[in-house]
Amino acid sequence: QVQLVESGGGLVQAGGSLRLSCAASGRTFSSYAMGWFRQAPGKEREFVAAINWSGLNTYYTDSVKGRFTISRDNAKNTMYLQMNSLKPEDTALYSCAANRDNPYRSTQPLAYAYWGQGTQVTISS
Repeated sequence: QVQLVESGGGLVQAGGSLRLSCAASGRTFSSYAMGWFRQAPGKEREFVAAINWSGLNTYYTDSVKGRFTISRDNAKNTMYLQMNSLKPEDTALYSCAANRDNPYRSTQPLAYAYWGQGTQVTISS
């Protein structure tokens, strides 16, 4: 089992940047593929990005390609999401999730066994 805690959210103007972190407990972090999801008010949870266990392979939803970068540091049990050129439509609650049993590119929430509580990202226009 792994416990996940997100941090780094906040309020920024459009065009700005934020770096989200996802800290994991336990010694098995490196055995999990990881993902970021977001959910805006009144909308379904949306896949944002995923990374395989080693960090060498990443996958993004089209709307964030070229603006967001997912990475991980297994020695620190931490995953990151660097978000640049932020837009008002990026406003959402961002959650990290751990996936051990499904392909790392999984975009469906059901593929992820463990979830953090989320961190709010608000982009003003």
